[in-house]
Amino acid sequence: MSEPRKIIIDTDPGQDDAAAIMLGLGSPELEILGITTVAGNVPLSRTSTNARIILEFCGRTDIKVFAGADRPIARPLVTAEHVHGKTGLDGPELHEPQMPLQPQHAVDFIIETLKCEAAGTVTLCTLGPLTNIALALEKAPEIAGRVRELVMMGGGFFEGGNITPAAEFNVYVDPEAAAAVLKSGIPIVMMPLDVTHKVLTLKSRVEKLRAIGNRPAKALVEMLEFFERFDVEKYGSDGGPLHDPTVIAYLLKPDLFSGRDCNVEVETASPLTAGMTVVDWWQVTGRRHNARVMKDIDADGFFALLAERVGRL
Repeated sequence: MSEPRKIIIDTDPGQDDAAAIMLGLGSPELEILGITTVAGNVPLSRTSTNARIILEFCGRTDIKVFAGADRPIARPLVTAEHVHGKTGLDGPELHEPQMPLQPQHAVDFIIETLKCEAAGTVTLCTLGPLTNIALALEKAPEIAGRVRELVMMGGGFFEGGNITPAAEFNVYVDPEAAAAVLKSGIPIVMMPLDVTHKVLTLKSRVEKLRAIGNRPAKALVEMLEFFERFDVEKYGSDGGPLHDPTVIAYLLKPDLFSGRDCNVEVETASPLTAGMTVVDWWQVTGRRHNARVMKDIDADGFFALLAERVGRL
């Protein structure tokens, strides 16, 4: 087996973030160098608590958690308790984590790690607003050339938005950060709503997770049963979209996905479409490609992978 792929998970947990972290923890192909947290689904103090709770659910207190930006670069913070509940992880009974939060700021950890590890070996996996990454690039622009790849959950095109008609939540919260990252020259893979709305927590899929029976699976099922109620009501579907684990699944099985290289720009000026990701899918602008945008996924293959890896925890 080849050396594990080194990753940093930048996250704002969130039930679907929990599923993504569990997928990473259950996959020996990946080495999680650290988890960095950002304000997004809930405020920073809660996302930093939630990341540690997830690690403790999985018995992985060896992985360090670093708190990052508590607000977007240029806007007031918008959160999503209406989707994720007051804690962000509503569903299971939650405990106060025993493992400590690291004293180092997430932005400094990202910069230091990218400088210490060999160039081109660390992948950034972003599950929330891109504030920490944009701040790291602003503070140390030279790190852009050291990133192997950035795989992000964010944006939408054919599916539009989920927080406004035009914008997906992660990009909407900090469009200036998303714009900066997309202009950075880092190789980017984008998991938009066009993909994530195809991976629904159907009852049959949740039952397969329930059958695993270990502590992480039990907690995840309880999270998903809470989380999906919002999207079931909103979309009228049998289950809600499971957004963030697509980022980790792509690293493990890229053949589950299909997409194409595009130019992606982020709207930062218009009040009507702030946070919109303008994807040149049909290659009409002549602007340079800056992201590989995914559009389709093998949903059954994705859920089989998730269940297998959560079963290893």
